[in-house]
Amino acid sequence: MQAQLIALDWGTSSLRAYKLGPEGVVLEQRSQAWGIMHLPCEPRVINGIDCTDGFELAFDSACGDWLDAQPGLPVIACGMVGSAQGWSEAAYRATPVDVASLGQALHPVRSLRGVEVHIVPGVIERAGLPNVMRGEETQVLGVLQGLGAQVLIGLPGSHSKWVEVVEGRITHFDTFMTGELFAILSKHSILGRTQQPSEQFQTEAFDRGVHVALSKDGRRGVLSTLFSARTLGLTAELSPNQQPDYLSGLLIGHELAGLPDNAKTQPIILVGAAPLCARYQRALTLCGFAHVSLAQEATERGLWQLAVAAGLIQPVTEA
Repeated sequence: MQAQLIALDWGTSSLRAYKLGPEGVVLEQRSQAWGIMHLPCEPRVINGIDCTDGFELAFDSACGDWLDAQPGLPVIACGMVGSAQGWSEAAYRATPVDVASLGQALHPVRSLRGVEVHIVPGVIERAGLPNVMRGEETQVLGVLQGLGAQVLIGLPGSHSKWVEVVEGRITHFDTFMTGELFAILSKHSILGRTQQPSEQFQTEAFDRGVHVALSKDGRRGVLSTLFSARTLGLTAELSPNQQPDYLSGLLIGHELAGLPDNAKTQPIILVGAAPLCARYQRALTLCGFAHVSLAQEATERGLWQLAVAAGLIQPVTEA
């Protein structure tokens, strides 16, 4: 089966490349550690040119052989590759924004191979405290097909996003630094001194953390309840291998407590790594959210749809 598109999910810490065939089917995929903050630096000849540019080197490493086999393949990319620290900056589009319309605002950068890489713009919300996303907008588009008029999409991660979508338009979104805060507290604070990793998910400890965040004690805020991840260990109420999952539940619980009041009555779609989404799904159930489902391959589907909207590839038409 011939490829029709190369799709790149290029973030801060990794680069995922997909070779897509008709209707967006994934023919081959690769994952490399060449995020925009960890680019290769060993010089290499690309298209007869001595190259030291990290973005060119990473791009060639990820999909150079695909382009050798099919030089005319179009390329589309989303994520931090379009940030001010990326390969070339793709200007934000402001909310409210029709997600599909982002395909009409792709930012091209020409590679040494002569191939244009079309970068998806991010989204910015300026009302109140400003908020931004890069890459999540593509995942949002990838899960919208067949959904109702209004949906809340959760994207757990280092910087978790909760995106409100109405009639295909991103109207509002929030960011929670839950994953990054968990990593910092576990590795660089006193809370990590008594923690021990566990091969098994400590369900009771995680649930307890969620319940504390929702309790009367939790109303005092995460800065108050965080210390319980230490004191419950000191009083032997949590074993060392339970403490990481308790902290995880506590932080996720506080995150979910910050969702809008009407979220419990509307569909929620989770997008992200399966183990992390499973934690969020469990916590959402504990918090009383009844309509939660998981989506897969959102990035690939979103990039395919944007490429079709941009005219980079032709949609399949019925005979």
